[in-house]
Order: sequence, then structure tokens, then C-alpha cells
Amino acid sequence: MREPDFWYASPSLTSLLLAPIAAIYGAVTGARMARQGARAAVPVICVGNYHLGGAGKTPTTLRLAEMLRALGETPFVVSRGYGGSLAGPVRVSDHSAAEVGDEPKMMARHVPVIVARDRVAGAELARGEGASVVLLDDGFQNPALEKDASVVVIDAARGLGNGRVFPAGPLRAPLAGQIARTNALIVIGEGNAANDVAQGVVQRGGLVLRASFVPDESVVVRLRNKRVLAFAGIGDPARFFATLRAHGIEVVSQRAFADHHPFTADDIDALTREAGADALTLVTTEKDLARLEGDPALAAYAARIVPFPVTLRIEDEGALEDFLKERLRRARQARQ
Repeated sequence: MREPDFWYASPSLTSLLLAPIAAIYGAVTGARMARQGARAAVPVICVGNYHLGGAGKTPTTLRLAEMLRALGETPFVVSRGYGGSLAGPVRVSDHSAAEVGDEPKMMARHVPVIVARDRVAGAELARGEGASVVLLDDGFQNPALEKDASVVVIDAARGLGNGRVFPAGPLRAPLAGQIARTNALIVIGEGNAANDVAQGVVQRGGLVLRASFVPDESVVVRLRNKRVLAFAGIGDPARFFATLRAHGIEVVSQRAFADHHPFTADDIDALTREAGADALTLVTTEKDLARLEGDPALAAYAARIVPFPVTLRIEDEGALEDFLKERLRRARQARQ
């Protein structure tokens, strides 16, 4: 879906009219989050966010995987596989994004990924494949698995918009209940829109860290003297366009699509013709390119599109490393 503009605007008549539905939705999701989940055989670290749409979960998950490997762990990601046709559980290998979802397909280049709509079954398969710890991708509001730690990601500039629960706003559940279950909060980018939330996490004894996206420098150099047409079908396309400009790349034109947009040949042909008419270089995100490469009808186009990969840089990784060690120690102690 494409998020409505009023979610990230001042309180409006639309959000007020939707408040009764939001109250029901919030009560249901809040009660659901309070359920006791099944305990996996290995520790489970959840990476999620408070709201619908993107905030940087995938780069955060990949960075956590790198840190866990440095600690001697064997992390596996367990994902629902949003947008994919397979229910799983299945380990992502040569599957297409249409089968397993774009994010699992992209992450599988860097870390083993299990796609499973049944997250308990996904964790069981991960353990059978050799995982010593599960990174649960976007399961923060899902009660199926007991979490040994929940790491939530939030954008510093956008925050939580109007702060209302879906459909009156972007929140997936009432904020107080979500903060109560947050063990660590990673605030990405510049801005103060997340300050109140961060303060709430700190007051409950949680860890708050600042982070930023760092692009591949070789790609930045490649694009710096070119004029580009940027397009993206992610939760927050504007952030992608802003990141390009912040690194000195001349974005002449930009096209935003809904999150997980299923690109068609007509979509890409129109973008290619527009870029060709103005001698522009087509640039997109790794996640979008994963969807294009997995579609035989679009693979030829994909070869001519430049991906713009980013990694997450956390300001105080030492504090996060200590957090992970302590949470893993507690999790294993609880399983003895």
C-alpha cells in the first residue's frame, strides 16, 4: 500500500473520523501482542518498528547479523516473506523475489534466510539448519515466538507521524504497549521527531542508539558526475531520494511507487524511455532491484539499472555489542 499523506501531517478531520476504527484495531493488536509466544530452541532477537512502512529494518538486520557473526554466532533470519507466494518454511536459495519476497531475497546474499508464515516453524527449520540465534525480521507485533530481545528501528526525521493507530495513523498498535516491549531503539538519521519516543524507552530501562545509512562509496563515485532518474517502491521513497542528494548525486527526476510495488514491463519501459530521452542514469534500491532481477520479463532491464546499496553505521556499536552479549547470556540461561 502507499501510505496516505495525512499520516504524516498535523491532526486532520480524516484521522479524527477514523479514530473509532483505530481504537478497535488498537485494542485487538494490543491484546494480541500481550499473548505468550512459543519459546524457540535458540535465542530470538526481533527487529521491527512501531509503524507501517519502512524505517530501516533490513539494514539493521544485516548489521546485527554481522555483529553476531563477530561474536562467534551463526545467525539465521526468519522472515514472513511479505509479497512472496511461498508459505514455507523454506530456506531461501535460488528462489525469485516473487516466491520469497524482495527483502528475504536481498538479505539472503549476506545471511541465511528462512521464509515462513508460521514463525515457530521457521525458527525450528533455522535451528535444524545450524542457527545458533534467530533474527526475527518484522515480527515485533506478532506473538507467535517469544522474543529474547526486541530491537526497534525509527526514523529520526519522520518519527511516528500523527502518532495515531492504523487506519487513523501509521502505528501498528498503541504506542505505550509497544514501548513497554522495546529493549533497544535505534534512531536512524538526523532530526528530533523520535526524541519523545527515545525518552520513553530510556525511562523504561531500554537502550537507545543513533545510527545513519552509509552508501557504497564505489557506487557514489560512479554516480557523482552523472544525472540520474531515481525510482523506488519502498516504505519511504523520499528518504532514498534524499540520501542520493546528500551524497552529491544529481537527481534530475524521481519516481515513487508503493512499498513492494510489483513492477511491470510497462513500468520499467516507461522509466527507461524517460531516462533515455534526457540521458539519465536509472538508479534504484537493492530491494527494488531484487524484484526486477527475479522476473524473467524484467531481467534485461535490471542489468542496465544501478543499485544503490547502503549499510547501517551505529554510533556506539560497543554498547550494542554488550547488549547482544547480555541478552544471549540471559536467553541461554533461561533455556538450561
